[in-house]
Amino acid sequence: MEPRTRIALIGLGNDFRHDDGVGLAVVDALRTRAAHRPLPRGTALSTCDGDPGRLIALWHEADLAVVVDSAHAYPDQPGRVVRLELDGRQLAGPSRAHSHGHVLAEGIELSRIFGRLPGRLVVYAVQGVDSSLGSGLSPTIAAEVERVAERIEDDVALHRCAVAYDRQPAMHVP
Repeated sequence: MEPRTRIALIGLGNDFRHDDGVGLAVVDALRTRAAHRPLPRGTALSTCDGDPGRLIALWHEADLAVVVDSAHAYPDQPGRVVRLELDGRQLAGPSRAHSHGHVLAEGIELSRIFGRLPGRLVVYAVQGVDSSLGSGLSPTIAAEVERVAERIEDDVALHRCAVAYDRQPAMHVP
């Protein structure tokens, strides 16, 4: 029997601000990829427009939560992907360099106060090029979508292995 996992994959962003929609595009790519490579039972794919309460609801009771957002910390490095892994026992607020850094920081703090932190939180921040009004990702950012989706699938697979390993009965060695 497959161990129960609760995995929340969340794209944070706005489709009408060009590269700010990268989180939503990654979730769409994960949905498409899941048709050929199914995600584990207990995995939820969601998007969030930046409401901290919604973000908390999406990751509440998750063993693993992965959030994808655009960043504005490295304007001279468009397309740079930064991965932050935060353990639920020792979460430090994510950098405000993300376009929704305040949403993540507020969501983390409120989750901590109300006891709704995920077991593990992974944040992928993709350095955007264009956050002006309009739809569609810039070519540089669009080229990163599949790579980030693949990295998230790897995170999910490693999480499943860790869960399965931790839940195996201990072997008795005489």
